[in-house]
Amino acid sequence: MAIIDIKSIADLHEIAGLGKPTHPLVAAIEMTGVRQPTPSNSSYRLGCYSILCKQYIGQLKYGQSYYDFGEGSLMFTAPGQVMTPSPGDYVEQGWGLFFHPDLINNSPLGRKIIDCSFFHYATNEALFVTEEEKQILTTCFDNIRKEYSQRIDKHTNSLIQSNIALLLDYCTRFYDRQFYTHEKVNTDMVQQFEKLLKDYFAQEHTALPGVAYFAKQLHLSPNYLSDLLQRFTGKTTQEHIHLQVVDMAKSLLWSTEKNISEIAYSLGFEHASHFTRLFKQKTGYAPSEFRRLN
Repeated sequence: MAIIDIKSIADLHEIAGLGKPTHPLVAAIEMTGVRQPTPSNSSYRLGCYSILCKQYIGQLKYGQSYYDFGEGSLMFTAPGQVMTPSPGDYVEQGWGLFFHPDLINNSPLGRKIIDCSFFHYATNEALFVTEEEKQILTTCFDNIRKEYSQRIDKHTNSLIQSNIALLLDYCTRFYDRQFYTHEKVNTDMVQQFEKLLKDYFAQEHTALPGVAYFAKQLHLSPNYLSDLLQRFTGKTTQEHIHLQVVDMAKSLLWSTEKNISEIAYSLGFEHASHFTRLFKQKTGYAPSEFRRLN
């Protein structure tokens, strides 16, 4: 499959047939009625952040289930991610906001966007918005476009950054709402994760599982799984893994004569020192000290 690199806002305008961009680092594009111009068997690799607001006719997939989200959806991508539009993809209504990393480097927004984990969600983990919510976001979009469409001065970039930051704050709020609106689906997902975690450590392994392992089993992106668990349990995926490791280690320290290295290797640690460090961090005791206490 061929990958078409879009390294700049100028490249984006050129491939979309929009002419020379007004601002070199940001583009707010109305996408209503636009069919994707991607050649057959090709994908795009964007060198910028993108926020796509689309409205479709029909159903879209959210997690493991399908819902009727005719009012609209938002999808986010970070620089370097590859996008593959569906054949004949048609946007009934929508817009796209694209901004180059150079716009936000060394700015409060540049630091803030690191915490916006939804830029690394999968496409089936889109943000679905009501008409009222979409109007709020569209107002931010319109303000960004108005700001760079007039005469550019020394205040332009900071005002654009402020409006992007406001839009992202609303997206964070709406994602929080979505997690809890679909509580049944997400609670089931948490239970599936907990079962996978226990099943994994019921057997000996040569390596500790990573977040990506459990995300793949649940057909979720690692960031989405961690955010889901954080909201419903107060702990990230990595924290759940570490706590399960410590619980298993406690059991082995109490019930077996295995030495510390044997326990570490049976739990998937390559080095016993890494196991000792994690155990002490979580319990306040080295494994050998903990064993003597019981």
